[in-house]
Amino acid sequence: MVRRLDAISALALMTALGGAGAVMAGDAGSQAELDALRARVEALEAGRAAGARGDLHVGRTAIDIYGYAKADFFYDFDFVQGDTAFVNNIGEPANATDGTFGATVRQSRLGIRTSTETDIGTLGGQLEFDLFASGGRSELRLRHANIRIGDHWLIGQTWTNFMPIGHYPTSVEFNGPVGVTFARVPQVRYSHAFGKALFSASIEENSARSDDPVVTAALEYNDDLFSARIAGLVGTVISGGTEVDQTGVTVSGALRPWHGGLFQATFVTGEALGPLLIGGGASAVGGVANDVDGFTVEFRQDVGEKWNFGIAYGSEEYDLPTSTGTLDFTELETIHVNAFYKATDNLTLSGEYIFGERTTSTGASFEGDRVQLAVQLNF
Repeated sequence: MVRRLDAISALALMTALGGAGAVMAGDAGSQAELDALRARVEALEAGRAAGARGDLHVGRTAIDIYGYAKADFFYDFDFVQGDTAFVNNIGEPANATDGTFGATVRQSRLGIRTSTETDIGTLGGQLEFDLFASGGRSELRLRHANIRIGDHWLIGQTWTNFMPIGHYPTSVEFNGPVGVTFARVPQVRYSHAFGKALFSASIEENSARSDDPVVTAALEYNDDLFSARIAGLVGTVISGGTEVDQTGVTVSGALRPWHGGLFQATFVTGEALGPLLIGGGASAVGGVANDVDGFTVEFRQDVGEKWNFGIAYGSEEYDLPTSTGTLDFTELETIHVNAFYKATDNLTLSGEYIFGERTTSTGASFEGDRVQLAVQLNF
């Protein structure tokens, strides 16, 4: 990976941004910018009630329409990874290339939030779609569909409570670094705030094959300087007709040590968690739960009011191999180096260099490079 540093440095100098990092309570400006500019995930979605401001009003219901149009252009140097870059595509002979250009608008999305004052408190709703239909088609796909009752209850589909959404690394490319959980599932969640701390617990649909629900609990703390979160998960999965236990813990945190600077990291460990991670490893192999450790680290820095630069590293290591095509993998690694330029309040130009490495159960390793540029208009 050392030989990639020159390419990383070059891209960091020539590309641009205007986005942000982790969500910090009390930092309303950072929260609004993150919600508007982050290329893939809205960190505020996990715990924020639907807004009462509203673009439209129908009776007592306020309606917000939000989203963005985004055009991505990318070039794969070694292996074709798709319009969402999957590092586990690297190494497959069918994906080998001397250089392939691609473009997509499928990251574009549209959402609606509602807020209604009632006799039992505020009722909030959310319905959100992007264009990642199956088969590579640019057709609507459901992301979020949920109901919020007061300050405590959420019912419907949104990010799993096990996911550290507030500490998720920023990227231009849709998937982002490996080593972090990423899933939206139907659930019933209860949350309760204690000053700057928030406790949440949920019963969720399992993202892997299972006859049972998943149970999660999380505790997080946020202030202007520091944030931290710990979450646990318990469930079961079915592999080859055998039911195996699924357990996991994820720990994450962020620090803003100076103006415009951000350090953040996530760590996840457990058994049968593969389907919840970006790399998508097998939950079990031969009826045996597949243990996994994953982590991400990220540094970001604002430069002036319009520029932001960042670098993130991610890793996933599995005890048992996951077969894909002609190869398997036991370890995945990625590096994302990106830059964003905030041309206007709602127009962002961005660029990213991505390095990925895949290691098989035999110890063989394969590397792939990608450069990606994007234009995003928020509304």
